[in-house]
Amino acid sequence: MFDLIVKGGTLPDGTTADIGITGGKITAIEARLDAEAAEVIDASGDLVAPPFVDPHFHMDATLSYGKPRLNASGTLLEGISLWGELRDIATVDEMVERALTYCDWAASMGTLAIRSHVDTTPDHLNTVTAMLEVKEKVKDYIDLQLVAFPQDGLYRTKTGRENVIRALDMGVDVVGGIPHFERTMADGAQSMRDLCEIAAERGLMVDIHCDETDDPLSRHIEALAYETQRLGLEGRVAGSHLTSMHSMDNYYVSKLLPLIAEAGISAIPNPLINIMLQGRHDTFPKRRGLTRVKEMQAMGIPVGWGQDCVLDPWYSLGTGDMLDVAFMGLHVAQMSHPDEMGRCFTMVTEVNAQIIGLQDYGLKVGSDASLVVLDASTPTEAVRLRPARLAVVAKGKVIARSARGDARLMLPGRPETVRRRHEAG
Repeated sequence: MFDLIVKGGTLPDGTTADIGITGGKITAIEARLDAEAAEVIDASGDLVAPPFVDPHFHMDATLSYGKPRLNASGTLLEGISLWGELRDIATVDEMVERALTYCDWAASMGTLAIRSHVDTTPDHLNTVTAMLEVKEKVKDYIDLQLVAFPQDGLYRTKTGRENVIRALDMGVDVVGGIPHFERTMADGAQSMRDLCEIAAERGLMVDIHCDETDDPLSRHIEALAYETQRLGLEGRVAGSHLTSMHSMDNYYVSKLLPLIAEAGISAIPNPLINIMLQGRHDTFPKRRGLTRVKEMQAMGIPVGWGQDCVLDPWYSLGTGDMLDVAFMGLHVAQMSHPDEMGRCFTMVTEVNAQIIGLQDYGLKVGSDASLVVLDASTPTEAVRLRPARLAVVAKGKVIARSARGDARLMLPGRPETVRRRHEAG
């Protein structure tokens, strides 16, 4: 007797299976389960996948678009300035309400794990208080991981370092930083040493906003790779954005990529935001600012797509759908080969789960019973269509359902038909 059986779904590897769920865990995956269940989801002809994972987000700022005013220039720096005003007037309750609304959006789209950077710049740390409250409220359906992020720099603000330590003491999970926003390149390199030492002492992971700039001489990823190896942090460090790599010369990159690979650092580009914010100072040719995704993957570097922002001072759009992120990433990185398109789906599921160190993840016996049933037949088709999430299961419970994206056609001279979006012919 199972609590839930998902019957006849197509798994990402193309096999068809029934998935049995008991007590919040996957307890059976078989070609055919002849057993009773309290609830059955018929997934015949549909893709059943592990939940989507977002490794890079800013939940304290989400859904605040237009406050205190619009980002007129559309630049990263104006967005930081606007957020600097908002974070000192936004209340804890307001940030909690916005974040919970966003979590509802994300969960309905099948995103059940999120790593969110939390600004630790203000001494009041209301941002941290709010996000810790959100983490507790959503724990039954979203695994929310928080990063202590000194938005205005570890050293550039008087209490920057102190507040990172305070946030970690309050229960924030990951050490963050922004070396390219320090006053000098030397300060940025020193911040990498300092933050990695803090993480090593506490046994924590590291996720750095690294070289989010069009400046080809912003090379803090090199310092991050060095500190990672010096302190034995291999496999626990991520470099987010890495947009300066788009502007670097090929010779230097040929040296840099092996260093990143040797250090076991993961990369988290954020294609929606990178394509919107970078190259704003260019006329033409205009740089688009996405890091070297395929080149890093060829070196064995784990690369995952991140969402980053939804309706906030930096980005005026967004839905919380990680398939939108994969779709944009596929285009900007020119990942058009069938293998590459399929990889884009894996980047927002298994690879992102690996990058943030998610435990008990995936479609295997013994894992958490979290999955999504999509109105598509293959991972590539899911990226192409960004289809309805027919069912979202979080830790054994169905938390969302959506109607199938069928169209009823009544065309002159033809019989009435129902067309499923992912069926050709």
